[in-house]
Amino acid sequence: MNTQTVPLFPLQTVLFPNGPLPLRVFEPRYLDMVSQCMKTSSPFGVILAEPSPDTGLVSMRSIGTLATIVDWFQGSDGLLGITASGTERFRLLNFEQQDDGLNIGTVELLTPETAVPLDDEFVSMAALLRAVIDDLGRLYENFDKHYDDTTWVGFRFAEILPLELVQKQYFLELDDPVERLRALRPSLQQLREEQMQ
Repeated sequence: MNTQTVPLFPLQTVLFPNGPLPLRVFEPRYLDMVSQCMKTSSPFGVILAEPSPDTGLVSMRSIGTLATIVDWFQGSDGLLGITASGTERFRLLNFEQQDDGLNIGTVELLTPETAVPLDDEFVSMAALLRAVIDDLGRLYENFDKHYDDTTWVGFRFAEILPLELVQKQYFLELDDPVERLRALRPSLQQLREEQMQ
């Protein structure tokens, strides 16, 4: 079992491997975490946080993604802005909270999906993704692009389509890249139909 200990950043977002995550950081515990991660070139764990509608308490999903900081800037409002990149998916085994409120988790790294050559049935989806990412500009400009890889194309659609967080989490947890892309196709078709109306 490949485990490591990482600081956790529970967010109302889902980070996918090889995807960008722009963040504005202002809480002292996370400013300290970002500073430490930059000094040591170490990752932090991004995990979906879900507030319970009944109790208001926040729970964390068990599957998340490690993130490494690739860029940072000081905003005009004084807040720290960072861009992180998703690396490996992990399973959260346990965590404890420090005095400053930062959660430190023991995580098991999941086996990365191997690159799967894009099947002919997905070529038009990859072409559309290329156009969309070109339109998004700076967010993806420093990221390697793999339009011939089923895993990469599926993760990109899962992150940019306007899906519910629970759907995005489902696609993060799904282990079959072909099944992921097939399951994303109806959402993509629905979006295209709505835009044509």
